[in-house]
Amino acid sequence: MLKPALQLRLGQQLTMTPQLQQAIRLLQLPVLDLQAQIREALESNVMLEAEDETAVVESPEPREPTFEQYDQGVTTSAEVAETPPEQQVDVADDSDWSDAPVTGPSETPWSGDDDRTQEFADSKGETLHDHLLWQLGLAHLGERDMKIGAAIIDAINDDGYITENLEEIAGNLQPEVIADVADIERVLMHVQAMDPAGVGARSVAECLRLQLQQMDPEVPGRDVALAIAEQYLGQVAEQQYALLRRQLKVSEEELADALALVRACQPRPGSSIHSVPSEYIVPDVFIRRTENGWIVEINPASLPRIRVNQSYANLIGRSSDHSMLRTQLQEARWLIRSLEIRNETLLKVARSIVQRQTAFLDYGDEHMQPMILKDVAEAIEMHESTISRVTTNKYMHTPRGVFEFRYFFSSHVAGAGGTELSSTAIRAKIRKLVAQETGDKPLSDSRIAEILSEEGIQVARRTVAKYREALGIPPSSERKRNASRV
Repeated sequence: MLKPALQLRLGQQLTMTPQLQQAIRLLQLPVLDLQAQIREALESNVMLEAEDETAVVESPEPREPTFEQYDQGVTTSAEVAETPPEQQVDVADDSDWSDAPVTGPSETPWSGDDDRTQEFADSKGETLHDHLLWQLGLAHLGERDMKIGAAIIDAINDDGYITENLEEIAGNLQPEVIADVADIERVLMHVQAMDPAGVGARSVAECLRLQLQQMDPEVPGRDVALAIAEQYLGQVAEQQYALLRRQLKVSEEELADALALVRACQPRPGSSIHSVPSEYIVPDVFIRRTENGWIVEINPASLPRIRVNQSYANLIGRSSDHSMLRTQLQEARWLIRSLEIRNETLLKVARSIVQRQTAFLDYGDEHMQPMILKDVAEAIEMHESTISRVTTNKYMHTPRGVFEFRYFFSSHVAGAGGTELSSTAIRAKIRKLVAQETGDKPLSDSRIAEILSEEGIQVARRTVAKYREALGIPPSSERKRNASRV
């Protein structure tokens, strides 16, 4: 017979609090998506407001992030206290790491000046069609020719080429405008004189010819380049330069000048008019050198600073009528704390990366050190999954350029004396060897592997071929053929 009973069991269960779920979600968002999330929160939560940029906020002592509570299966129910966003974490074991503030102006022109404005290109997204119609409106043409010109522009694709023959364009104008092929050809000459050069062409040869004709007649090789564009593009594509010299009856120097002009032309002139606004990378952190070493700073322009609206918070009473406002106040505090955790974790990971890749920052790609997610995870005592979230779609501005965090992680390759090398460093060495080779005797993949072996880097020929292809370097036979063109 069954009867009720009480039993005590000790167990461990993985549970995520709403605060931790929000912090993890914000951590993996790139800057632009995070900015959109914060703007949405400012619009929906009356307890949040954008922080006055001129206000001086005193930052309390930084607290450790709580991601490891998720990684280790432990949660907390303590209420998150209201604090302004922190953007700096101390690195206790390295005196060369400066704790420069990131919440206010800095002495460098790019490390946090709040008054600095960013200039971006015009993002109105003008299309090639709009650009040509605007020029057509400035042309001194009659009403009939304007309609013909508009029909021609309608037949031009995004690459700048006419996709319909002149008879079809004339047919499309009827019955409003009666025009023959000669009329279309005459107005087409006006369209082909528009910007960008080469627009309105019916073939690649005509496109190149239009661009070459706009050059100064005194440019060396222009006449030969025109002849190549009109009759000999096939020989150029097949690299039959000896035959081309005989057919054109020119010297090697004259042919080289002409080929340089042809290659300088744009085979897709319409691509110079961008119909889609450019996308910009906003770095999450800045890396700069000081007298005491390399220092890492959060980019203050990447995130709008927010805080709890104290005017509304002070009006909340204990009445049940204020339950909605109390919920929004708690959500505001969670969001602010989640942003603090995100910035703290970004700084820790970025500083750990820079500490291991100082040689790369000082000397370049050839000195990149091998590093995996586990190395950083052990250094800052976090789980690899947390490091993976931090390094995805996050960017670092360094004196050598803007790099994604993931760029600094690479596989290990055994070197001499038990040392290990980064695959990035090996690719840089291969690029350097190819750049230093002579044109008539390019290095084969086997020879490159031998040279690397002499330097203590044991790499197989197929590995060299894989790295070479990843760098976009053609094989030795093609490099030799390219070197013998002129």
